[in-house]
Amino acid sequence: MKTPSGGGERRGLFDGDMLRRIAAARAAYDARCDAAGDGPRTSVAGREVRRVYDPTDVSALDYERDLGTPGEPPFTRGIHATGYRGKLWTMRMFAGFGGAEETNARFRHLLAQGQTGLSIAFDLPTLMGYDADAAEAEGEFGRCGVAVSSLADMEILLNGIPPGEITTSMTINGPAAAIWAMYIAAAEKRGTPRRQLGGTLQNDILKEFIAQKEYIYPPAPSLRLIVDTVEFGTHEMPAWNTVSISGYHIREAGATAAQELAFTLADGFEYVRACLERGLHVDAFAPRLSFFFNCHNEFFEEIAKFRAARRIWAREMRERFGAKDPRSWRMRFHTQTSGASLTAQQPEVNVVRTALQALAGVLGGTQSLHTNALDEALALPSEHAATLALRTQQVIACETGVTDTIDPLGGSFYVESLTDAIEGEARTYIRRIDEFGGMVPAIAAGYPQREIAESAYRYQREIEAGARGIVGVNRFASEEPLEIPILRMDPHGEQQQKARLGALRRTRDGREVTRSLRALEAACRGGVNVMPPLLDAVRAYATLGETCDVMRDAFGVYQESAVL
Repeated sequence: MKTPSGGGERRGLFDGDMLRRIAAARAAYDARCDAAGDGPRTSVAGREVRRVYDPTDVSALDYERDLGTPGEPPFTRGIHATGYRGKLWTMRMFAGFGGAEETNARFRHLLAQGQTGLSIAFDLPTLMGYDADAAEAEGEFGRCGVAVSSLADMEILLNGIPPGEITTSMTINGPAAAIWAMYIAAAEKRGTPRRQLGGTLQNDILKEFIAQKEYIYPPAPSLRLIVDTVEFGTHEMPAWNTVSISGYHIREAGATAAQELAFTLADGFEYVRACLERGLHVDAFAPRLSFFFNCHNEFFEEIAKFRAARRIWAREMRERFGAKDPRSWRMRFHTQTSGASLTAQQPEVNVVRTALQALAGVLGGTQSLHTNALDEALALPSEHAATLALRTQQVIACETGVTDTIDPLGGSFYVESLTDAIEGEARTYIRRIDEFGGMVPAIAAGYPQREIAESAYRYQREIEAGARGIVGVNRFASEEPLEIPILRMDPHGEQQQKARLGALRRTRDGREVTRSLRALEAACRGGVNVMPPLLDAVRAYATLGETCDVMRDAFGVYQESAVL
C-alpha cells in the first residue's frame, strides 16, 4: 500500500514478523492458484484486482491518520459521528418534465410517497438560457425536464409546496444565477425569507466545459458568475449550498472512478481559489460547498472512491487553502446512480443495477441520494417507475440493517487498499492539472477532455469485443418485446407555455423590465455582483431568455475548440 501524501510519522497496524509470515503464505497460495489457471483480472479502469487481499496490502495503514473516528478528520469513515443512526440520507428524486403544472404534480406525488427533498430537472432550452418560444427552443420543450421561462413558471412549479420546510436541489449551470433568483423571488412572494431557504444550486460550470457541454459564456465570465453566487449566498443565504461540484456528468461522459474524483476535486479547488481572489475568507464560504457524485456498477470501487474523496478534500482544504474550521474540511455530497449504466434492453434489470449502486452510495456515506428509474434509458420516468426507484432507497434504509453501523466496510483489506489506490490515482491527475496552472488552463489545453474520451473509447471497445459483459446487451440477451409504459408529454403543453409567455409580456410593466435589464447589464460590465439586479429583473417578470441575452451581450458566447 502506497503512503498517501501529507507527511508525518507512519505507524502500521501489523508487526513485521506477522507480515513476513503472511507474505510467504500468500506467495505459496498465489503459486497454487496460478497453476490451477486462475489468471489476472482487471477493473473497468484497468486496475489489477487481486484474487485475495490481506494485511500485506495495507501494511502502511495508519489508523489515526488514514481512517480515524467517524465525524473526525480525515473523515474517511464519514463526516457525521453518528452516521445514519443519527439521520438518514435525504431521498431526493430528480424530477421534471413538460410544463410547470405537470412537474408540480409529480413533486406532490413524490413528497406524498415519502421523498424528503426536491430535485428539479430543467429542459434543454432552460439549461441553455432560452425562453420556450425562442427559435432555438423549437422541438425541445419539456423533453428532459421542466420548462421555466419566467418567475410565473417558478411560482406554478412551487405551488402548494412550502419552500421553507423542504430543501431543493436545482440542476442548472449556465443560467444558474437567473434561475436561483426566480426561486428566491417565488419563495419571498410566499412569505419565506431567503435566509430560511435551504437547498443546492448545481452551478458547476467547469464540468460543463469538460463533459456535459451546456455552457453559455466563456470560462472567465462563467467563473465570475459562480463567485457572484457564492458571495451572495455567503452573506444572504447561510443554509444554501451555492455550488454542487459535480463529478456525475464527468463519469457519464466515460471517465473512470479516479478521473471522476480527480477532475471534480480540481474543479472544486478552482472555485476555492476564485473565491479567495474575490476576497472571501475560506471558512466563510467553504462549509457551504457541496459535491455530486456518480455511483456506477463496480461496487467496491465506488465505495472506495467516496472514502478517498473525503480524505483528499479534508487534507487539501487544511494544507493547501489553510481552512481552520472543521466544517470546511467536511465533504458533503449527493449521489445519483448511473444513468449511463442503464440499458434499453430488458429494462426491468435496471432495478437491480440501481439497487446495487444505491447500496454502494449508502455504504460509501452519501448525504443524499437519487435512484434512477428502470425506464430512463427509454424516456423520462413514468410515475410508477419513479415511485419504485424511491422504494428502492426506502428498502435499503428500513430493511437491510446497513444503517445500523457506520462505515461497515472500514478495515476491509480490499476496501482500504482500494481506497488508497484510488486516492493515489486521483492525486496523480490533480498534480498534472496543477502543472497546467489549474483547471481552467487544463480545459483550454483539452487535457481532461482527452483523458475522458480515451477512457470512454476503451470501455466501449471492451463491450463490443465482449470482454466487458453487460446483461441484456452482450450477455443473456433476449428478443422479447418491451412491455413497460412510457411517459408521454402533453401535446398541448408547448402551446400553453408559449401562450403564457405572450400574456406575461403583454401585462407586465415594460418600463420596469427595461430599467431592470439595463441595471443588470451595468452590473455585468462593471464587475458588480449580478444577484441583486437579477432579483430585481425577475421580480419585474423579465424572462430567462431576456436576462441571459443581456449577459450574452456583456460576456460573449463560448465556442469550443475541437480536442483531438
